[in-house]
Amino acid sequence: MYPEDYHYSEEHEWLAADGNNYRLGITDFAQEELGEVVYAELPEVGTAFDVEDEIGTIESVKAVAEIYTPIAGTVVAVNETLLDQPELLNEDPHGDGWLVEIEPKEGVEIEGLMDATAYQAFVSGS
Repeated sequence: MYPEDYHYSEEHEWLAADGNNYRLGITDFAQEELGEVVYAELPEVGTAFDVEDEIGTIESVKAVAEIYTPIAGTVVAVNETLLDQPELLNEDPHGDGWLVEIEPKEGVEIEGLMDATAYQAFVSGS
C-alpha cells in the first residue's frame, strides 16, 4: 500500500528521493482522514524551511490540515496541477498528488523517518 522506497513522518507526510532532491506529499492514510480535498495552499518556489516548519495547508470538506516538512531545505518545484485539481491528493496521493520538491540543506539526514513497514504499523496502531 505504501511505496517501499519512500520515507514517512508521524505527521503523515512522505518523502521520495528525486535525484538530489526530495518530493513531499501526504500519505494515503492522511487523505482518507481528510476526506474530499477541495483546496491546497502551497509555498512559492525559493522558499526555505527548517525541519517541521509548516509549509502549507490542505482543505477538505471536513477539515483543514497543516503540512509540515520533515527536512530542512528550499522549495525548488511546486505541483501547480493541484491548484486546479486538488482531488489528485485523494486519487493519487503517492504519485501525481505530490505537493512540492525540496532541495535539502547540506548535511540533511532522513534517518528519523519511518520506512513503509514501520509507517504501516504506525497507522494501524501496532
